[in-house]
Amino acid sequence: MPVIRSSDATTHEIHGARFVSYANPRTGSRELCAWRGEIPAGTKAPAHTVSREEILLLLIGELRVTLDDVTDHLTAGDTLIINPGATLTVENPTAHTAITWVTTSVGLEAHTSDGTRITPPWAN
Repeated sequence: MPVIRSSDATTHEIHGARFVSYANPRTGSRELCAWRGEIPAGTKAPAHTVSREEILLLLIGELRVTLDDVTDHLTAGDTLIINPGATLTVENPTAHTAITWVTTSVGLEAHTSDGTRITPPWAN
């Protein structure tokens, strides 16, 4: 039985946020990836277009998200569905770290507006 202990999770940092990876091919998952996101106060990630569907559940805090030019405010307990090909910007305008739980399928890639291709290790 594959059990990933919190002490075995792998932490990655990019664009001022932390991604604590639990489920991915390296930990035994064949189809899905799951991680905890930690978005510090004042952080604004660059806009990026995703190649696979993502489901983001906001566990703690508040976020301002822009999905395909529509901006909304998320609070703890809200879930955002990000479809493949959608462009997403995430911002934490508060004074506290926001915590998310995100899932996607193996193979996620993202492209930023400057053409940078990101293949996040927590989703591959």
